[in-house]
Amino acid sequence: MVLADKSSSSRAIRRHLRRRGIRAVVPQPADQAANRKRPGRRGGRPPAFGREAHKRRNTVERCINKPKQWRGLATRYDQTATIYLAWSVPSRVK
Repeated sequence: MVLADKSSSSRAIRRHLRRRGIRAVVPQPADQAANRKRPGRRGGRPPAFGREAHKRRNTVERCINKPKQWRGLATRYDQTATIYLAWSVPSRVK
């Protein structure tokens, strides 16, 4: 299963995943939905979307983004263990 945001909902990406037997849990952007609905019945049905699976994606993404926001870790400026541990332990500022 691939959990992704709206930017990964193109027809080509969905087709690629479908050929490999991978389920895509990607919300459909409003503009794609409007383009699909324009031809009426010939526009086809909307792609499958697992709302509960997509909610779990948010939790995982928040856990990943917290260390990414720390610029020293991302750029490897803070390579010593003491600096890394200082970041990971909450500071008590008065």
